[in-house]
Amino acid sequence: MKPMQISKSLLFSGGFVWCLSCTSTEANNAPTYDTVVVTEGDLSITVEATGSIEPIRKVEVTSKASGEVLGMLVDVGDEVGPGALLARIDPRDVQNGFDQAKADLEVAQARLDISGAQKVRSEELLSSGVISLQEHEANNLEYANAQANLVKAETNYELNELRLSDVTIRAPSAGTILEKNVEEGQVIQSASQNVSGGTTLVIMADLGLMQVRTLVDETDMGDISSGMTTSVTVEAYPGRPFVGLVEKIEPQAVVEQNVTMFPVIVQLDNSSGLLKPGMNAEVEILIDEAPGVVLIPNNAVVTLQDATAAASVLGLDPQTIDMRSLFSNGAGRGGVREQMTPREGGTRTENSDAETGNNNRRRGPMAAEADSLRSKVQRGEISQDSARALVLGMRQGQGRVAQNPESAETPGSISEQRRSTASSRQGIVFKILTDGSIEPQLVQLGLNDWDFSQVVSGLNVGDELAVIGASQLRAGQDEFLSRMRGRAGGGMFGGGR
Repeated sequence: MKPMQISKSLLFSGGFVWCLSCTSTEANNAPTYDTVVVTEGDLSITVEATGSIEPIRKVEVTSKASGEVLGMLVDVGDEVGPGALLARIDPRDVQNGFDQAKADLEVAQARLDISGAQKVRSEELLSSGVISLQEHEANNLEYANAQANLVKAETNYELNELRLSDVTIRAPSAGTILEKNVEEGQVIQSASQNVSGGTTLVIMADLGLMQVRTLVDETDMGDISSGMTTSVTVEAYPGRPFVGLVEKIEPQAVVEQNVTMFPVIVQLDNSSGLLKPGMNAEVEILIDEAPGVVLIPNNAVVTLQDATAAASVLGLDPQTIDMRSLFSNGAGRGGVREQMTPREGGTRTENSDAETGNNNRRRGPMAAEADSLRSKVQRGEISQDSARALVLGMRQGQGRVAQNPESAETPGSISEQRRSTASSRQGIVFKILTDGSIEPQLVQLGLNDWDFSQVVSGLNVGDELAVIGASQLRAGQDEFLSRMRGRAGGGMFGGGR
């Protein structure tokens, strides 16, 4: 009886065609799995965070003069240029001080003139012997004091002249009025004569350039640097992202709810004037991207450690997985001893002696080391867990698998540079062949996000893969470990009893 096929539904997400419920009801122990099709698409790796829009620099405008505010010439939201008149303060106190300083200057000048004349007469009288030397020295001292008083009076006059201009408050730079803290008739305190800093009249800022202060988790800080491109969206304009640049990363960490985070400042061009201070913003920092690459869902890939358990879930013979070939650059098409077929009605074809000899010649020093570890496990010198750890260490030191020549790009191309800098790792997928059988395939993976991974080599667009559910894989792992514990010296490095 032919297996009944459950209706399939197509889900389109990120360019992937998902084929669900590819199951068979012919037997209770028949493998159950979903399938996906390998496609081509763009992959972007981003770090997401939230923050608020704020001006790069705020200016608090205060008055150096105390007194009553006679007029406020600006309001919140007004755009002003540098030197624009903002407010006027009652000038009476300052004017009185200026008039007094002017009078003191005139008196000091007159005293200096009189002392100078007395000094000249004193020198004449001393030469005629009319006055004594002590009287002449006293006249010289009087002249020196008159000179000092004149300098003091001139300084006081200049200071009061500056204070006279302080009663008119002007904008220190171009910007927009964000806050107005005083009104006409209010008495303010001088910023230069008050310990508290005086009364703030207005707060203004240049809104042409804005910034977003956001907190990024410390686990992502190794991928972020100044100058990276960001995309900023606000709730007011959900369909209009704003392009920004990472300005700087502050060195002091911030701990919130036991999570260590670092402030990251993103600068934005706000020449359009759409962004307002205080808006909530969502920031996406572009870490890396790979346009036009081969993509597969993350749940279609299993690690090398889980390959045996995954094969068991799919109804394949776990013993057909050749770990030596998987860890060797000279592995065959799928990194397996022979094609794996479902247990139901499947047969296992052994390699000929000639093929075995050719494979041995292609195997490198890693394969020889794997043989040595296998022998040590069988002799009981090391445990299976220690052997697995050693093999994984060798695999990580081996480097990435050579790229498929058919998919190689022109040297120096942008995509090749991205691939060379991206972290590369290996994984196992289960490819569905044209005859319906399944074989494990060693693939080289590049960039990946939460959903998809870039395939550097090992698969082509249009290949169909079997996907194992997380619960199924966990059950297969438990079954595999139970079987390994029941064997003496068996498992990945032993051949059983």
